[in-house]
Amino acid sequence: MTSRASFYESAVVALGSLRASKLRSFLTLLGIILATTTLIAVMSLIEGMNQYVANQVSDMGADGFRVLRIVMMGPRDAKKLMEMQRRNPELSRDEYGFLKEKATLLREIGIEIYRGVQVKYAGQTLDWIQAMGATANIAQISNLQAVAGRFISTNDDEKRLAVVFIGSDLKTQFFPNVDAVGKQIAIDGRPFEIVGVAKARGSVFGDSRDNFVIIPAETYFKTYGSRQGIAFNAVALSQSHLYAAQDEIRTLLRSFRHLKPNQEDTFGMVGSESLQQTWERLTAAIAATALAIVSVFLVVGGVVIMNIMLAVVTERTHEIGIRKAVGARRGDILNQFLVESSTLAGIGGLIGVSSAWFVAILVRNFTPIPMVMPVSAVVVGVGLSTLVGLFFGIYPARRASKLDPIEALRHE
Repeated sequence: MTSRASFYESAVVALGSLRASKLRSFLTLLGIILATTTLIAVMSLIEGMNQYVANQVSDMGADGFRVLRIVMMGPRDAKKLMEMQRRNPELSRDEYGFLKEKATLLREIGIEIYRGVQVKYAGQTLDWIQAMGATANIAQISNLQAVAGRFISTNDDEKRLAVVFIGSDLKTQFFPNVDAVGKQIAIDGRPFEIVGVAKARGSVFGDSRDNFVIIPAETYFKTYGSRQGIAFNAVALSQSHLYAAQDEIRTLLRSFRHLKPNQEDTFGMVGSESLQQTWERLTAAIAATALAIVSVFLVVGGVVIMNIMLAVVTERTHEIGIRKAVGARRGDILNQFLVESSTLAGIGGLIGVSSAWFVAILVRNFTPIPMVMPVSAVVVGVGLSTLVGLFFGIYPARRASKLDPIEALRHE
């Protein structure tokens, strides 16, 4: 009970010190505030971007991967990119047929091919809509769900029908209050009948993931040709078969392209684990940079707190002498100043949390960067700042506890 009262009294003294000299208190805590704000802002940025990566991985699935003409994970290398563009031929429909026939470790494999198109309906025009030519199994592979109608079918693909599956953005723009299924829209001037509307998937970095149209792959090839842009989207038999399935596809494609053992792959593959590994490297770099900045702020803030607490010990030497004269032990004096220093730093941490929260709101509302403040960031920020105050308060507290009561009473 006594220790609890002592803690409360010390905390009240610390708060009183803050109120008595607001400017000095702010300058004292500035380093802690900046450190906490930076730490939480970076953790919020990483958390927001984690959601983006999770969305990408969930679309691909833990057992899914894509085969592309060129894959560059990590820092861009212009020379390497130009070399890949020169060396790697486009994926072809013949290769797709070969893989579909020969692969034994795949549950599904489908075609994706993209381009920007213009979409019109009833006098309204939308430019640069993402159009995908896709096989009928892409909905299952990419986890595309329909809220109205259906996805394109194998029959649509085989017969090259002019049908389209649209994203929710187009439904909202063209058909806000009516059923879109059965209506006709014009894609690059050609009429297409809507057979389904996709479930909304939201936006990432300010870019909508619902601003698209999907038409049958064979219809796409008939309309735009098949010489460039084809990608294969595949799903392994299970997650445990993922690496073996990728190796099988690599072997089959190398065989189809008659590549010699000493020749590099002329294609690329990317799976959910590749995205996560790339993201982990990126977050490690961000975290290392943030850690260096935060460490500097914390050390500066801690040194300032230590100096202020030394000044406080000097100012209150007579008071310390009185407390010791009436029976206060060294431990009581030590605890008092440790509580004061950690309380000061903890308040700086709370101010930093508020600043980071404000920054996160501004960034989220006025930029395309997603920032989500996790509860763990708040706990880490306040806890770390309190520990810094505790650590840098040890020397002043020990100095106060060792004061001779008679000499302290003589101090004016």
